[in-house]
Amino acid sequence: MTPAIDLTVKPEVTGFFDPATNTISYVVKDPASTACAIVDSVMDIDYAAGRITYTHADEIIAHVRAHGLRLDWLIETHVHADHLSAAPYIQRQLGGKIGIGRNITMVQDTFGKIFNEGTEFQRDGSQFDRLFDDGDTYQLGGMTCIALHTPGHTPACMTHVMGDAAFVGDTLFMPDGGSARADFPGGDAGQLYDSIQKVLSLPDATRLFMCHDYGPNGRDIRWETTVGEEKAHNIHIVGKSREEFVALRTARDATLAMPKLIIPSLQVNMRGGDLPPADESGKRFLKVPINGI
Repeated sequence: MTPAIDLTVKPEVTGFFDPATNTISYVVKDPASTACAIVDSVMDIDYAAGRITYTHADEIIAHVRAHGLRLDWLIETHVHADHLSAAPYIQRQLGGKIGIGRNITMVQDTFGKIFNEGTEFQRDGSQFDRLFDDGDTYQLGGMTCIALHTPGHTPACMTHVMGDAAFVGDTLFMPDGGSARADFPGGDAGQLYDSIQKVLSLPDATRLFMCHDYGPNGRDIRWETTVGEEKAHNIHIVGKSREEFVALRTARDATLAMPKLIIPSLQVNMRGGDLPPADESGKRFLKVPINGI
């Protein structure tokens, strides 16, 4: 069922593109107050050197401070496999609550086993301040926001509707990009199709904001479209039955390499953006499971 959406509420959305991972993070400002949310932040990593930095997050922090905003929420649309979350780093400086879909517990269980995490790694989602169920609402200043469960890319994927804007994570790409892969552990192409239909049941004028864009066919990077544009032009959806989409998505996924940062990203993001705990000498390490993913 399509949730009640007030298209007259138009939050101010500022996108921050990270060229290293083709990720777009967002600052979403309530039009009636100084309250804001940050969606899908990025922590920088030089994986070859094992070096963490925060240039991208610092740019977002500077924006929030320069505009006198109050950070209420740090939203993760899902456990990303291609970039590391900077949510705890930003939270330490600006406050706010970190939220993700409740099925994070399924992701934690799956990857806790893959990375051979011990019993000290909690698989109950307690690393986050709020676990969202399908249809849950929460306040961002004067806006009532809605969390929609949209699995398929991962079991914990959520689309967050804030006024006339919806942040779809990896459920959809721009119309000429189609959709995201569904072959990670816990992914399901049929579920992804159903989730896309759920997003496309929102009003046609709803603004959609992508988590990634790769500039297909050499075009400039873009990250905003509408439900109506996706319904009319998405190359993986228009004219496709569920069975045809599943066949297309499965065949395409079989040709894709693993994301370059999947190993560090999953270990960090399943912890809410925190690094693995330090050993007795105070050093932190990331594991590489051999033939594990």
